[in-house]
Amino acid sequence: MFPSQSRFEVKGGLVRSQCVRRRVSPACPVGFIRPVEITTMGSVLAAAAPNPPPASGAPGGPGLVSVPPGFTMPPMSPVPPPVTGGASTPGEEEASLPNPGSFEECHRKCKEVFPLQMEGVKLMVNKGLSSHFQVNHTIALSTVGDSSYRFGATYVGSKQTGPTESFPVLVGDMDTVGSLNAQIIHQLTSRVRSKVVLQTQQHKFVNWQCDAEFRGADFTATVTLGNPDILVGSGIVVAHYLQSVTPSLALGGELVYHRRPGEEGTVTSLVGRYTGSNYVATLTLGGAGAHASYYHKANDQLQVGVEFEASTRMQETSASFGYQLDLPKANLLFKGSIDSNWVVGATLEKKLVPLPLSLTLGAFLNHRKNKFQCGIGATIG
Repeated sequence: MFPSQSRFEVKGGLVRSQCVRRRVSPACPVGFIRPVEITTMGSVLAAAAPNPPPASGAPGGPGLVSVPPGFTMPPMSPVPPPVTGGASTPGEEEASLPNPGSFEECHRKCKEVFPLQMEGVKLMVNKGLSSHFQVNHTIALSTVGDSSYRFGATYVGSKQTGPTESFPVLVGDMDTVGSLNAQIIHQLTSRVRSKVVLQTQQHKFVNWQCDAEFRGADFTATVTLGNPDILVGSGIVVAHYLQSVTPSLALGGELVYHRRPGEEGTVTSLVGRYTGSNYVATLTLGGAGAHASYYHKANDQLQVGVEFEASTRMQETSASFGYQLDLPKANLLFKGSIDSNWVVGATLEKKLVPLPLSLTLGAFLNHRKNKFQCGIGATIG
């Protein structure tokens, strides 16, 4: 399984790549790697690129679902002549529905306010070689696991699909023993996007998967194929569908089919998401458990999130509360969390402007197990 996902953001016209830990949904069967998500795909442009308009990748207006990066709001029909009684036709209401985004993004808003666990010392150096290509070096020193060095590279093509997106996107990193994590993302058409994820352990393939995503005016459909083996007769197929019912409400479902010698099964789940002017409530129910989350943006500086997760396979439940405090004038970002297992954690990120340097501190305390972990990280470039 992939223990992390790559995140990169634009800074000075270049992409910054970070490794972000990701939890796996309880509906995911053992041996299946969830698609690794990129927060901003193809975010490398020339220095003279125009600023993105508010409608692309920005939160929508009151009662509207946020539009994912690279996808604009569906075209609105011209204002019709007045109708007696002020009633609108069903076709007009349908045309006003926004695209709901992907199934994997349903709980993302809430998860982003929680701090990511840190341990040991981590140094990352980013070097931009051009407006399309960047390399990075990462050194991690740990007292729990093995220390490591990883070399990574990010390439973004010249096929520009929006003010902040270009394709194809190639992201990968490799350690000293030859283990590789890589993913390729490409916008095939204006509505179809594909992704391939590879993972090797030294000279052996461990996991690989590919998916295709189609985004209509008011729906998103995705099919993912993981670790297929025709000779053995094993593999995993995942299908997602998310539909906008109203400008604020989106409903969808997930179907996971897995097969290997002596075992075959299917797991289904349903999801509902309601988006308000400054909050998002999401609920996922399935045979593997339940996951509920609530995100609320109090103001420009404070965001909070609450999560509840229950697993029927593990017979466990947990609840957690997290918040994010952003102080732009101080170039400071603080995240804190506490859960029902009495684990308290916090991270502090400070940008040392005008230097191209960011310092991150993190600490986590498990009161029930009497364990403490702390970490420090620095990012240059």
